[in-house]
Amino acid sequence: MICILLVAGHGALLESQIQICGSLRSHWWSCAHRTELRTSALHEPQCRICFSTERNQNDGTGLYSHLTGVPKALLPGVGGKKILDFWWETVNTRQLFSEVYLVTNADKYKHYERWATANDFPVENVVNDGSTTLEGRLGAVADLELAIRSRRLRDDIMVIAGDMLCADQNFDIAQVLRFFRSKPGDLAIYYEMEEGESSTSRGIVEVCPESHRIMHFLEKPAAGVTGSRLASVVFYCLRSQTLPCLARFLALRPRVEDRTLGRLWEWLVNEEKLPVYGMKLPTGFQLIGQVGLSDYTKWLAHYSTKQQESLGKPIRSRSYARVGLMGNPSDGFHGKTIALSIANFWAEVSLTESSTLVLLPHPLNDPTEFGSLQDLFCISRKEGYLGGLRLLQATCKKFYQFCSKQGIALSKQNFTLKYDTNIPRQVGLAGSSAIVSATLKCLMKFFNITDSDLPKPVRANFILNVESEELFITAGLQDRVVQVYEGLVYMDFSKALMDDKGYGEYIPMDMSCLPPLWLAYLGDPSDSGRIHSDVRQRWLNGDPDVVEAMKSFAELTDGARDALQSRDWARLAELMDRNFDLRRSVYGDECLGQGNLKMVQLAKQVELKQAFQQAGCVFCHIVPFDPCGGRAQGPD
Repeated sequence: MICILLVAGHGALLESQIQICGSLRSHWWSCAHRTELRTSALHEPQCRICFSTERNQNDGTGLYSHLTGVPKALLPGVGGKKILDFWWETVNTRQLFSEVYLVTNADKYKHYERWATANDFPVENVVNDGSTTLEGRLGAVADLELAIRSRRLRDDIMVIAGDMLCADQNFDIAQVLRFFRSKPGDLAIYYEMEEGESSTSRGIVEVCPESHRIMHFLEKPAAGVTGSRLASVVFYCLRSQTLPCLARFLALRPRVEDRTLGRLWEWLVNEEKLPVYGMKLPTGFQLIGQVGLSDYTKWLAHYSTKQQESLGKPIRSRSYARVGLMGNPSDGFHGKTIALSIANFWAEVSLTESSTLVLLPHPLNDPTEFGSLQDLFCISRKEGYLGGLRLLQATCKKFYQFCSKQGIALSKQNFTLKYDTNIPRQVGLAGSSAIVSATLKCLMKFFNITDSDLPKPVRANFILNVESEELFITAGLQDRVVQVYEGLVYMDFSKALMDDKGYGEYIPMDMSCLPPLWLAYLGDPSDSGRIHSDVRQRWLNGDPDVVEAMKSFAELTDGARDALQSRDWARLAELMDRNFDLRRSVYGDECLGQGNLKMVQLAKQVELKQAFQQAGCVFCHIVPFDPCGGRAQGPD
């Protein structure tokens, strides 16, 4: 793989405004010295008022006058580092690129020659396109073709505009190359534009969310032409087979104004129908093409402020325990369920940026030090060996894998993760998935992954896959859906929906529909991941009793939804009893356990209606009386 950094733009607007600001400063000082002995204090404010008028466009303070004549790529970027320095550090690795070339113009060649000498860049790889003015420029495509032709390049090529300002200076270039090599075509990097950015000044891409192929490329489209906010930047990977297309494109575009890389990709995607895939960088790009001094100062301050605000500031996210109200356990059998999240119990994950990636064990749930061998024996016998640390690690691993597959290039930022939880273990309140869910929220915020990158229904699948594929925990989608959506949720997992979309239909419901509820659980439960016994295998084998039971669970759920919406709590209580009886008939008393059955008996003695939860260790009861002793009132 070969990398070509393009810095041949003449940057006439930015350079001229920097030059003007330097001239204004010289003029101001000259005037000040001539009038120094006869200017009163009253005159100074008048001079400053006039001065601030110039500052709006050209920054008459002269702060940037020392940068007069400096190419845009060699201007200070975020943190004072030159813009080009960042790109050179990103691609300067022999493991990824056999050669790196820099294409510039004759007017700025000496600047880049000296930069190359100072930064251990091979001077012989600096290509001069011979142009000295904006009017005499060759055009970006011609510059690229010149480098390829003059250096006889035959390998795959990565092309980057070395004068773009990137908000995130640590993204993983190796991840970009892996994604490129996994696709049978070329690659274009894009980002989601920030509020205030206009699509009429960018190359806009419309990307297929499944294949990641770019279906349309629109170079600076008129307002209203597309709803996409995905902007392409000069950051591409071209297959060696595509390189001959450059000369053909140039032959068709004699005018230099048409020889932009945006027009090239518009032609390749829309007209030539070449397979071009898109990869998202969850960061912002600015200073693209011709920009002014106000753009430079604005975005430099914007990104610097964002960096300072995030520095050392922890990200905290919570996910809550869930209670299955109806339909358990049919979520894993194409059934229907209703469940709710409860604020009483939660898992909280904290993420802080750090120099290395650290996963901190929980002092109680991930013990590494014991009072004695007997102490270790007692803790291990009661709580097992599986704490929350494995959940953090599996979520991080799966997150990187997901982003790589989905064409999202992550930054090379490290962090420290720690968690806390008060969810009782192994009682069926979805404690494990709550930790995974909270971890995912932190990772999404830290890496700037949006809801469009990882929609809620897909997020629930992701959490389930962490547990089932990475940790082999027996589980269904219900818990994860509720923890993603939160509140009271009706869920339909029918086979048709799951086969068509990969997820079910999830409908949030009004929490005010709920009657008062009482939650009970065992203090010494069994492992919730083993409670399903052989029911799944019987269902897969087509056992008619199990198949019909799962259909009945779905019907009970629909009835419970109607009862909730009409606030018919007596009907809801009856359906909850039937849900438990059906589950008992399918799973048997041995699987449910004597402790759980005893809870049911106690509930019936005090006229509570129960819903046996998925794990077999939790009961949710409708309370038929209020705390003051009066019976709860249902609908008339």
